[in-house]
Amino acid sequence: MAASELYTKYARVWIPDPEEVWKSAELTKDYKQGDTVLHLQLEDGSDLQHKLDPNTKTLPHLRNPDILVGENDLTALSYLHEPAVLHNLKVRFIDSKLIYTYCGIVLVAINPYETLPIYGTDIINAYSGQNMGDMDPHIFAVAEEAYKQMARDERNQSIIVSGESGAGKTVSAKYAMRYFATVSGSASEANVEEKVLASNPIMEAIGNAKTTRNDNSSRFGKYIEIGFDKRFHIIGANMRTYLLEKSRVVFQADEERNYHIFYQLCASSRLPEFKALKLGTANDFHYTKQGRNPVIDGVNDAKEMCTTRSAFSLLGITELYQMGLFQVLAAILHLGNVEVKDRDSDSSIIPPNNNHLMVFCDLMGVAYQDMSHWLCHRKLKTATETYIKPVPRLQAVNARDALAKHIYAKLFTWIVEHINQALHSTSKQHSFIGVLDIYGFETFEINSFEQFCINYANEKLQQQFNMHVFKLEQEEYMKEQIPWTLIDFYDNQPCINLIEAKMGILDLLDEECRMPKGSDDSWAQKLYNTHLKTCGLFEKPRMSNRAFIIQHFADKVEYQCEGFLEKNKDTVNEEQIHVLKASKFDLLVELFQDEEKVTSPTGAGPPTGGRTRLSVKPDKGKSVQASKEHKKTVGLQFRNSLQLLMETLNATTPHYVRCIKPNDYKFAFTFDPKRAVQQLRACGVLETIRISAAGFPSRWTYQEFFSRYRVLMKQKDVQSDKKMTCKNVLEKLVQDPDKYQFGKTKIFFRAGQVAYLEKLRADKLRAACIRIQKTIRCWLARKKYLRVKRAAITIQTHVRGHQARCLATFLRRTRAAIVIQKYQRMYVQRTRYQRMQAAALAVQCILRAYVARQQYKALLREHKAIIIQKMVRGWLARQWYQRSLEAVVYLQCCVRRMRARRELKKLKIEARSVEHYKKLNIGMENKIMQLQRRIDEQNKENRTLSERLSSTESTHAAESERTRRELTRLRGAEDEARNSANRVASLQEELERLKVELQSTQKEKKAIEDWAQTYQDEMEQMISELKEQNHLLKNEKNDLNRLIQEQGQQWTEKMQRALKEETSQLESDLNEERSRYQNLLTEHLRLEEKYDDLKEEMTLTMNVPKPGHRRTDSAHSSNESEYTYESEEGSRGMEDVTKGALDMALVLKLQKRVSELEQEKQGLQNELDRREEQFQRARARDDEQHKKARSAELEYESLKRQELESENKKLRHDLSEMRQSLMGSVGASSAAPGSPAYKVLLDQLNASTEELEVRKEEVLILRSQLVSQKEAMQHKDEKETMTDSLHYVEDVQKLTDAKEISQAYMGLKDTNRAPLPDMHKINEDGELWLVYEGLKETNRLLELQLQSQRRSHEAEMEALRGELQTVKEENHRQQQLLAQNLQLPPEARIEASLQHEITRLTNENLMLPTEDPKVYRTNKLRRMIDLLEQLEKQDKTVRKLKKQLKVFAKKISDLEGGQIENVSPGQMADEPMHPVNIPRREKDFQGMLEYKKEDELKLVKNLILELKPRGVAVNLIPGLPAYILFMCLRHADYLNDDQKVRSLLTSVINSIKKILKKRGDDFETVSFWLANTCRFLHCLKQYSGDEQFMKYNTPKQNDHCLSNFDLAEYRQVLSDLAIQIYQQLIKCMENILQPMIVSGMLEHETIQGVSGVKPTGLRKRTSSIADEGTYTLDSILRQLSSFHATMCQHGTDPELIKQVVKQQFYIIGAVTLNNLLLRKDMCSWSKGMQIRYNVSQLEEWLRDKNLMVCGAKETLEPLIQAAQLLQVKKKTDEDAEAICSMCNTLTTAQIVKVLNLYTPVNAFEERVSVTFIRTIQNRLRDRKESPQLLLDTKTIYPVTFPFSPSSLALETIQIPSSLSLGFLTRV
Repeated sequence: MAASELYTKYARVWIPDPEEVWKSAELTKDYKQGDTVLHLQLEDGSDLQHKLDPNTKTLPHLRNPDILVGENDLTALSYLHEPAVLHNLKVRFIDSKLIYTYCGIVLVAINPYETLPIYGTDIINAYSGQNMGDMDPHIFAVAEEAYKQMARDERNQSIIVSGESGAGKTVSAKYAMRYFATVSGSASEANVEEKVLASNPIMEAIGNAKTTRNDNSSRFGKYIEIGFDKRFHIIGANMRTYLLEKSRVVFQADEERNYHIFYQLCASSRLPEFKALKLGTANDFHYTKQGRNPVIDGVNDAKEMCTTRSAFSLLGITELYQMGLFQVLAAILHLGNVEVKDRDSDSSIIPPNNNHLMVFCDLMGVAYQDMSHWLCHRKLKTATETYIKPVPRLQAVNARDALAKHIYAKLFTWIVEHINQALHSTSKQHSFIGVLDIYGFETFEINSFEQFCINYANEKLQQQFNMHVFKLEQEEYMKEQIPWTLIDFYDNQPCINLIEAKMGILDLLDEECRMPKGSDDSWAQKLYNTHLKTCGLFEKPRMSNRAFIIQHFADKVEYQCEGFLEKNKDTVNEEQIHVLKASKFDLLVELFQDEEKVTSPTGAGPPTGGRTRLSVKPDKGKSVQASKEHKKTVGLQFRNSLQLLMETLNATTPHYVRCIKPNDYKFAFTFDPKRAVQQLRACGVLETIRISAAGFPSRWTYQEFFSRYRVLMKQKDVQSDKKMTCKNVLEKLVQDPDKYQFGKTKIFFRAGQVAYLEKLRADKLRAACIRIQKTIRCWLARKKYLRVKRAAITIQTHVRGHQARCLATFLRRTRAAIVIQKYQRMYVQRTRYQRMQAAALAVQCILRAYVARQQYKALLREHKAIIIQKMVRGWLARQWYQRSLEAVVYLQCCVRRMRARRELKKLKIEARSVEHYKKLNIGMENKIMQLQRRIDEQNKENRTLSERLSSTESTHAAESERTRRELTRLRGAEDEARNSANRVASLQEELERLKVELQSTQKEKKAIEDWAQTYQDEMEQMISELKEQNHLLKNEKNDLNRLIQEQGQQWTEKMQRALKEETSQLESDLNEERSRYQNLLTEHLRLEEKYDDLKEEMTLTMNVPKPGHRRTDSAHSSNESEYTYESEEGSRGMEDVTKGALDMALVLKLQKRVSELEQEKQGLQNELDRREEQFQRARARDDEQHKKARSAELEYESLKRQELESENKKLRHDLSEMRQSLMGSVGASSAAPGSPAYKVLLDQLNASTEELEVRKEEVLILRSQLVSQKEAMQHKDEKETMTDSLHYVEDVQKLTDAKEISQAYMGLKDTNRAPLPDMHKINEDGELWLVYEGLKETNRLLELQLQSQRRSHEAEMEALRGELQTVKEENHRQQQLLAQNLQLPPEARIEASLQHEITRLTNENLMLPTEDPKVYRTNKLRRMIDLLEQLEKQDKTVRKLKKQLKVFAKKISDLEGGQIENVSPGQMADEPMHPVNIPRREKDFQGMLEYKKEDELKLVKNLILELKPRGVAVNLIPGLPAYILFMCLRHADYLNDDQKVRSLLTSVINSIKKILKKRGDDFETVSFWLANTCRFLHCLKQYSGDEQFMKYNTPKQNDHCLSNFDLAEYRQVLSDLAIQIYQQLIKCMENILQPMIVSGMLEHETIQGVSGVKPTGLRKRTSSIADEGTYTLDSILRQLSSFHATMCQHGTDPELIKQVVKQQFYIIGAVTLNNLLLRKDMCSWSKGMQIRYNVSQLEEWLRDKNLMVCGAKETLEPLIQAAQLLQVKKKTDEDAEAICSMCNTLTTAQIVKVLNLYTPVNAFEERVSVTFIRTIQNRLRDRKESPQLLLDTKTIYPVTFPFSPSSLALETIQIPSSLSLGFLTRV
């Protein structure tokens, strides 16, 4: 397509940038053909005009769509060029924290300079068995691909790891080797994989060093071949090394170090074994202090030394050899400190007695004088003579350094050889995988011989890489039948020829070395003359005549010729070597035993030092060949070894790992684009991109293309043939046919075409989105318009209604105003009239009153005189009465005070008891109630008095009215009085008297009213005070009750929480112990299988098996024989004996482990007891604290009581005063009107006082009675407590389980707490404290008695155990005796039994003094009765046997000889008894099956080994084999045949193991025998006779219990067997489900069309489209249903089925989540929807099977939360908070991993920002969780087998004939 179609407005391009290499920009204007400038806008918003090259008119590179950025494979990018590659790597490395990226066949690894949790065993297991394209890029994926191709193609593989120093080559190679060691394992017991990994620390110690670029830089190249056998297990390894940097031994640049081993030695110099080496710190030696930085941050050299020594030991290098190696290394350090001084200009000397030289000679075992001499001299040989010539100081120092380098090189070679010997395998190697860890392309400011060799090796490797990439491309094109066009790629063969061809650089260098006077300058001139004009890759620098430039594939490199010749020669002084060979140090002699004469070919002097490397590959040819090989130059040796390496690589399938160093400062996750581009160009990644881009880099299958670009098709374009559909659509979309090609299964696109199709797809989706938005917005606008319209109409309605209402209101108000005015005017007039009328009446009244007052005053004066006389006389009488009354009252007070003091003293004595407070409270309450009642009565009396006063007033009014009438009459008679003066005077006196009486009456009335009011106020105030006090007391009571309740509730919650925590801890410990035990069983099973495999191999290798002997002792224990098995032929070989021994050892180990588990269980029980004692002590402390608090409360209550007493006294005083006042009032007004009412009131008060006194006496009587009752109750409670404690002890003795005891204890505590609510009710009376104290005393007493009874119970149990052991021993002896007696005749049998009883009784009589006589007589009587019963049974048995013998004899006599031969032994045994016993046995069938001993093998064979589970499960009852075996076992138990029981159980167990080993991969078989083993185990429990199992049985089933043998040990063995079968079942299910899970749960699109298919790279992933043969979710559900149906058919326990289903769902969830965490393409919104739908289908399956409560759903919770995490919003802080609260089962590493991997499938989705991920990490940093990323898919939950009794009656079981068990007889 034309450029104008792509370079349009808003298109994004890459432009060069000096800082960032490439910078992104966006076009602001369309590009048109012929434009010379592009108008761009940078990302920072600035505008730029980019000028095009006028010659080439090359447009800038287009940028890929955002949806393609961050892809796993760089070849998936639509535009393949340098900026796209660089940006993709940067986004993955910086934003997603992903260090691995594919680039076609190359894995690009960027060093993060940070430890990442992506190399654990869980990650290895996740990548094991996966396709390389199905998982995210990883070094493990490359290793898995190599391992898989080796196994599939049977072709050797190679992994080539290259890169700069510090890029991570060594670490990548180490992880690849670890992967092989983990997934393959070793074929022998030598742990070869551990040895292979152990070689790494050794080689790092002696070959790695710190450089300015890397703290652990490999200073040599190595190629490790890991060998595998036919089963692809590691059997050995071999290592080849290249170019050790020997110059580092004697020289280090600034900030660099020597090899690690020297610093490890110095750091460990204080160890006792290193004292003889006389070492110090690294700064004390010249060879370790030149870099001035001897310490690496974060590295402990002493600890690393321990690791190195451990690795040496693991590889078989003894301590003696290790000390020898360290001795040589220490000698090298001392040699570097030897000081050489000038003697003159041509000679030098070492000062005598040089300490370091002396130490060197002592350590190396050489003569001091010889070494001192030859360090400063050299020998020159001519044809006739030999000369010894001194050398100057500089040459002597160089000779010293050359010797040190030579010794170290020899030591390095020796260590490599011994490592290879340790890794060598004696078995034949079938294939190998080689790991090449070699230096990458190097260019420095000064490049010498080392860089030349390194770059030469990289040229060879790059050539091999280019050819391999080209070959793969060609194979892909030919496979798809695409027309092949020659792709032009860079061929570096001319550069290689320049270096290694004849007359090449190396050839001329060797030639110059052979010249007598060869020099670097002459060699440079030869190079100029030979190659300067003939080769375009060779150049000469302008300013130098001693350098040359070579154009390598990566860059131009300028090499300095100085030092090339000396480094190529690499010679050492011959005489110094002779001195070392003459050493007394054996290891040194061994190092130089193959040393030949080392001289320069020209006899030149020693080298001048420098960075020299030497190939250390050993040559094992003849000595002559070795001598010639040794004389070869370094360049020639390197070229030969490199050629051998290339031959090895060409013979293998290579896999490439390119390590990139992101920055030079070792900053974590910091990306320097300049450095990255340099390395990408140097390592060949960009060349791979260029080759791919030259052809058709983008490749889609037809199905993927159809699924992705279905939106670009019309309905009419879609055909049934998708291939034709794709062709038709593509022809319409892309007009240029050269831009794509149609293959057989794929469509090939040129670079950029996928981006163009993505643009069309995005435009189509954008147009569809716009259309959808338009429609939705129209709908929303219309909805809004309709809402607004309805709202407007509603508003109008309400407004108009409001206006109408306002008008109506106005009219109503107007009318109301008129009415108001009318009435107001009327009111004013009427008021005015009334006011005038009142004024007139007032005037009249005043006038008339004035006249009347004048008359009244005259009459009043006369009457007052009379009143005064009366009052005076009355006052005098009252004074006398008052004095008399006070005297009487004083006498009464004295008497009463005396009595009150006596009463107070008595009350104080009684107040000391607790009951006093209770009675006092009761009395106070009664008093308050009485006072309340009295107040009510007094109120009633007040009302009566008020009524009487009102009647008195009415009487007085009537009297006044009468008086007025009289006055009127008198006025009428006034005229008559005028006539009679005497009568007038009398009338006036009468009038005065009446006035005086009226005034006195008014005063008395007012006084009575005032007193009544005062009394009423006082009473009300008193009532209010009493109410307040009562309210306060109630509040205090409620507070106390609430406090007690809260304390009780807190204690209850505290104890419940503590018990819950303790229970959870015990449960977790139990689960861990159970899991540990089951893992031990698994390990035992694995060892057993391994032993069987070895035994089979030995059987195959042996031609004639040796006969063996099998032990058949009858006294052999069951534990020793339970793993032996008799063969069908009955013969036993040596192998069986061996296996029996091994099994016995394993069984003993298991028994030992069981005993340890029991001890641990007992320890846990003791711990529980200790915790309970601690709880008791804590509770006692709390009780003491509570008692203190209660005492404070009692003090507070006593204060309250005192206050109440004072209040009572005050009330009494007030009453007495009131009584006195009343008495005074009565005395004063005895003659006044109304005095009877006062007397009545006084009488009532007196009656109330007397009643109070009576109540007080009653209270005292009740108090004394309660005290006596309390004393009686205390004695009674003590008796009852003793009785109850005995009952409690008896109940406790019945509780054998710790859990039951703890539950009973909690119940006792709950019982003690139960009365709390009742206590609250009686708290008001003061009984709460008494009840609480009583309960505490009772609890303490119960606890003390419980502890004492527990101790006595434990002692009794110990005694019973001892007695039980004695009984068991006696039973064993009895069984032995019975077995012996059965072999004797009946008469001898009875005599032997009697003799044995006599002996036993004699022994018991001897022990008689130690026993109680009464007990002894009882036991003796019981034993005599047992003896008599035994004799009767034996007599019956003898008679029965005699009868059967007669029947046998009769039947045998009736049979003929021929018929006897044709009858089987079983039939011979059955037929004689048939007519006699069969009818009776059918009638009295006991659920047993009889078989003969010789039929045991047949029984096992027919019922176990040859039984087909399918037929039994479908046609017969579930668990039938288990029932049959148990019925046979019951008969053996009935016969009391120990050997038969043990033999049957052992045969059954071993047969089940045998059939499981033979058919362990068949789920149906494993499930069948798991169900039957569990049923057999349940039968052993159900019919064992234990009460805990018998309670589920019917009476008939209890009659069928085993009577003679306790098979508890075999129950444990069967339980272990069931655990092994369960684990085998889980493995079998896992093997079936494993291939389905990823495909069905992740890859398959259950909801079609939701997940879009993104462009993929060279490594295709598994298609998500359901093709034929791919697994879907329905496949998983069908398989789960099949598992469930099979287990149900076999009669598996429902609880066990739940555990199996839970394990199945855990495997599904764990595998799905692990793959999700390792697959970037699966982390998208649409995939989250798919996962949630799949999980909902699994939950629906659980509901259908009624398994929702089995815990399976909870195992899927991490997967559910991961799917939700993919779908939730991921932008704001609120989203982060929601994610943190939602993902509570996911770890922080998993959450961050999912967010980093989240990839938009469509352009409308957004990536997760780095800021949001940092926010999540900050919120989750306080979580305490495991840093493990993946779930452990190998985890198996501990299995339990809950007891499940069977309701099936044994006597009803019928044996079908199909089982061929006719030899069994029903008994």
